[in-house]
Amino acid sequence: MRFLLSPAKKMNRDTDSLPWQDLPRFLPQAEQLWQAMGQMDAAALQALWKCNDRIAEQNVQRLRTGSLRTGLTPAILAYEGIAFQYMAPSVFTVEQFDYVQEHLRILSGLYGVLRPFDGVTPYRLEMQARLSVGGSKDLYAFWGGRLADALWAETDCIVNLASQEYSRCVSRFPVTGKRFITCVFGEEKDGKVVEKGTLCKMARGEMVRFAAEKAVTCPEQLKDFHRHYRFVPERSTETEYVFLRTGEWLA
Repeated sequence: MRFLLSPAKKMNRDTDSLPWQDLPRFLPQAEQLWQAMGQMDAAALQALWKCNDRIAEQNVQRLRTGSLRTGLTPAILAYEGIAFQYMAPSVFTVEQFDYVQEHLRILSGLYGVLRPFDGVTPYRLEMQARLSVGGSKDLYAFWGGRLADALWAETDCIVNLASQEYSRCVSRFPVTGKRFITCVFGEEKDGKVVEKGTLCKMARGEMVRFAAEKAVTCPEQLKDFHRHYRFVPERSTETEYVFLRTGEWLA
């Protein structure tokens, strides 16, 4: 079983807390994308990244001075988004770090697929960015089925905790006899299940923490997740697990 999680735009460099273990498996492709961005001027990069002047300046500097092979941070500590905050890897035990290293995969526009202890450098490149490289019109075309192939080679069950922007890199390439299960975190409104972005990100991080704490080995065990949400069997299917909000997060 493998969990899929989206990356975060906000990143940091931490070369002291924990050492990185491996270079990303798609590093040659990442270097190709890095080089392509390096050939763009600041205005074109800001348009590609769709960000303000301050963020653009910061990431242009990272691009001009950074390295994909030195001064690296373990991916699980490099991302600072909401999902990672609620996962709270800074307080993981050794056993929990071992668990996520085996079971968690982070999708990335630049790196493709990352294990938690793959070494990364801060960057900005969303999967939906229209970066044309090697004859590919965008990153979806650039990565094609490579990410799905790599993940399906590892497991016969993928639990999707990623946004649609990232998960479509895998969901577009199903494999007969293998399971792709998406977890939905929402609330009922007018008879429908409605997801809210920030709360979904919180829940996705909490789900990874739950799985690591319980050493979950099969997706059915995730139905016991009850941190501000509860599993609703009548709303769920074999390919979609629906969790509805409860308690203080209903406010």
